[in-house]
Amino acid sequence: MSIAVSYTVCHMISSVAMILIGLTGGVASGKSTVAKMFKKCGVIVIDADELAREVVQPGKPAWREIVRIFGRRILKLDRSIDRHALGAIVFHDKRNLRRLERIIHPHVAREQIRLTKQAAKSDPKAVVIYDVPLLFEAGIDKRVDKIIVVTADRETQIARLRKRNGLSRSEALCRVRSQMPLAKKRRLADYVLDGTKNRNQLAREVSKLLEDLRTLN
Repeated sequence: MSIAVSYTVCHMISSVAMILIGLTGGVASGKSTVAKMFKKCGVIVIDADELAREVVQPGKPAWREIVRIFGRRILKLDRSIDRHALGAIVFHDKRNLRRLERIIHPHVAREQIRLTKQAAKSDPKAVVIYDVPLLFEAGIDKRVDKIIVVTADRETQIARLRKRNGLSRSEALCRVRSQMPLAKKRRLADYVLDGTKNRNQLAREVSKLLEDLRTLN
C-alpha cells in the first residue's frame, strides 16, 4: 500500500464522524508537551515518533532496509539502531534524510491506519490527535481534518535541544533547519499554540481548544 493510499484511507475514516487532528510544530517547540496535555484530557493520541521507533526494531523490514543503506555502523551492540549515530548522518545531508523518511513513512502510515480504525470503532465521535513532526513535509496535512501547530522561537528550540539531547549549538541549529520553517507552518495551521508559555497557561489553552474541536463532530 502506498503512502498516498494509506493516508487517504485514514481521511475517509475521520470524515465519517470522528475528527482526526494533525498536531505538529518545530523540533523542541513544545509539541510533545501539548500532546501529553491532550492525552491527559482523555484524547486518543497517536505518536508518529513512537510508531517510527516500533517499525525499526531489529529484524523488521524497515530496520533491514536502513541497515542496507546506511551500514552496520549505525547499530548498537544489541542490533538496535543508534539514533544518535543515524542522526549525525541524516541531519547533515538532506538527501540522506529524505532516503530515511522514504523507508520509514510507509510503515508508520500502515500502523497509523490500524490505530485510527481502532479508535473509530471504539468511539465513532472521538477526537483523535495524530502527533507528527513532518506533517507538512510528508503531505499528511491534506489527510487530516484540522491542523494544530505548536511554535517556539529559534533560540528556545536550540536551548531545549542542547539540554535534552546534549547537542552542540551547531548540531541543534542543523536539526532546526532540517525542518520546514515554523513561520510557514503557522500560516498553514488552523490553530496555533505557543509552546514557550508556562505549563498552566498552555494547559488551559489546550483544554479550551479541545472544547472547540469537540464541536466539530
